[in-house]
Amino acid sequence: MPNNSFENKKRITLTSREISELFAEAIVTIILLLLINVSILVLFSSIINNSPSLNDAIFESRNIFVKNFNSTIFLSGKNILLPLFLLLDAFILSWRIIRRYRQMQLRHIISELHYIAEGNYDHRIPFELRGDLNRIITSINGLVDSTVAAIEEERRIEQSKDELITNVSHDIRTPLTSIIGYLGLIEDRQFHSKEDLLKYTHIAYIKAKQMKSLVEDLFEYTKVRQPDAPISTITFDMVQLLEQLAIDFELEASRKDVEIQIQSEAPQILMTGDTDKLVRVFNNLITNALKYGKNATLIVISIEKIGTEVVIAVKNNGKMIPKHSLDALFNRFYRVEESRSQETGGSGLGLAIAQSIIALHGGYIYAKSNPQWTSFIIHLPLGVKQERKITDK
Repeated sequence: MPNNSFENKKRITLTSREISELFAEAIVTIILLLLINVSILVLFSSIINNSPSLNDAIFESRNIFVKNFNSTIFLSGKNILLPLFLLLDAFILSWRIIRRYRQMQLRHIISELHYIAEGNYDHRIPFELRGDLNRIITSINGLVDSTVAAIEEERRIEQSKDELITNVSHDIRTPLTSIIGYLGLIEDRQFHSKEDLLKYTHIAYIKAKQMKSLVEDLFEYTKVRQPDAPISTITFDMVQLLEQLAIDFELEASRKDVEIQIQSEAPQILMTGDTDKLVRVFNNLITNALKYGKNATLIVISIEKIGTEVVIAVKNNGKMIPKHSLDALFNRFYRVEESRSQETGGSGLGLAIAQSIIALHGGYIYAKSNPQWTSFIIHLPLGVKQERKITDK
């Protein structure tokens, strides 16, 4: 971030050496101008003396000025040439001093730029100038800001990749270790009965399914987060889709003594979207409600059309989610119970996938929880407006 030197702008202070340079520039310029003035006067006088016609022309010109301006000041050549030379000399002297001063200002700017280039990215050029130099300073500071932002973004992406690799490695290594261990027992014939053999192969099979589920979730997660992730939109009835999903989960819900209810004021809500991806979202949410809604007896899926969007809430009356966990629920690999056991915690990618799919449809999802209900609320436009800016967490 820029430091206070950028906020508290200041004028450039010249060093004693630079002031001496300006003084020397003024002296040299004055001497050169005096020599040029004398040379011009001598040359002009010589030309006039050697050219009677030119002398007559100048005399006639002076008479015209005297007549028109009603003043005798133009009768003397000194009265005309001396002020003219003084004005020209003052202009040239000012121009050279200002030019040299601008060069010194530019030198200070370059010095500040070198300081930033050495790695001091929290520094900004603090000078307050005018004209083109001020625009240069503003452009340089803006460029440094964007460069720092790009560096920070790159670091964040690298850190995100490292965390992804670490989490995936951990979640794959755990079941893989079990698979290798039990298959090793079978390979070494360290079992005493057919029941032991079947037990070892069953455990290896379950662990392999966990690995397959993680790999599929990871593949889906990376796929839906691509900026050009395709979605195949069709027109469908959201009420009918959710009613069918509720039927699909009836058997699992009855085993856990949980009732699933669909609540909708309208019998039909038509919208466009990718039904395959949206089914994945609601599958995740209902599965989570059944799996993690401890002591829940009811899952309610409410659908409401508000303006140009449809609002869907999937809520259960199970155990409340701690407030500090709500904001992190949609982070990849986050698990509320702090355990990385896949038997209780899943892959940790389900809600991250759901959020990405909703974002692809131009909507958003959030969670809220109280002692009565834990709710996941989705806002979706009736017509798809794909949103490509997906926050990486």
